[in-house]
Amino acid sequence: QVSLKTLFSCVTASLKELQKVLYGGKRFGNHVDEVWPNLYIGNMAVAQNKAVLLNLGITHVLNAAHSKQGSPGNQSFYGNDFVYFGIPADDSTHFDLDVYFQPAADFIHKALKSPGKVLVHCIMGMSRSSTLVLAYLMIYHHLPLKQALQKVVQKRAIYPNRNFLALLLDLDLQLTRKKKTCQIL
Repeated sequence: QVSLKTLFSCVTASLKELQKVLYGGKRFGNHVDEVWPNLYIGNMAVAQNKAVLLNLGITHVLNAAHSKQGSPGNQSFYGNDFVYFGIPADDSTHFDLDVYFQPAADFIHKALKSPGKVLVHCIMGMSRSSTLVLAYLMIYHHLPLKQALQKVVQKRAIYPNRNFLALLLDLDLQLTRKKKTCQIL
């Protein structure tokens, strides 16, 4: 039997370590960047520009700021050109974005398998959207959080808020626990 203390020690990074990774990455952001093959993180400006999306070959749009001020966008806006999925997330220290980790990861995974190209965006393309992309990389590509962060910051300046980093650490712990349990069985 694995103790909780042992499991907790398996978590690869503390919040301070993760922030060092974030601040050591790409400094200046573009409107959109490909952070994983066919997976893009962008801001509202690029999400509202259908010509740019079509030029990039985007087929699916995940809006992490659905129905928020400054984030108009829904399936009717995108029409038949794109498959849309909206998540009404607040970029705040109390929003439980983790309830959307699995649905967002499933949407991204299914889209990439179709095969498609996915834009994940929020208002600035730095906190909510990057958190969902990190969760996808952890869930479907089995990357530890620190490694997922390192991969993404090589391609885009991202800054998930402290709450979202803590939720990602919790996910990292859950996935580590699941992996350890599977190894024990």
